Amino acid sequence: MHFDFKQIATISMILFAVIDVIGSLPVLLDLKGKHGKIQSEKATLVSGIIMIVFLFIGEQILNLIGIDVSSFAIAGSLIIFFLALEMILGVKFYKEETAATASVVPIAFPLIAGTGTLTTLLSLRAEYFIENIIIAILVNLIFVYAVLKNTYRLEKILGVGGINILRKVFGVILLAIAVKLFRTHAGI
Repeated sequence: MHFDFKQIATISMILFAVIDVIGSLPVLLDLKGKHGKIQSEKATLVSGIIMIVFLFIGEQILNLIGIDVSSFAIAGSLIIFFLALEMILGVKFYKEETAATASVVPIAFPLIAGTGTLTTLLSLRAEYFIENIIIAILVNLIFVYAVLKNTYRLEKILGVGGINILRKVFGVILLAIAVKLFRTHAGI
């Protein structure tokens, strides 16, 4: 076992920025208004299962279709780059979908455990020990659960301006992560 607090903290911050559950508060509030109660436990559990399963078999799936982890990481860095631009500029590149089962789709997937998160997990696996990644996932899931359970309270505490500021700050962090991932795997 290679437990490293620094790695866990770094991975947790990266996943926190990619998952961006605080930046998703406007979407969560909209879904809660349209569909009623969000099942926080179910959304957290399903997104956790998706992330951990993909962490272990994502690379095998890629190998099965003939894609190496570096290519996937570079593609993922581009996705993260566009997610960051969305957060910073307020421009939508991805179409949001709504569904009758809002706790699983679109909250657990793709809002929490979306393409950016899954791509980041594979990229992190190439650089960090797996046990540290799993702990960081669990840390983030606890935070995700707390946010899902308290969406209205957080909206009142942060206000629209606070939510927008957090979204921009985490957008810049994501942009830096995207550039680092691209440089690392492209050999630049």
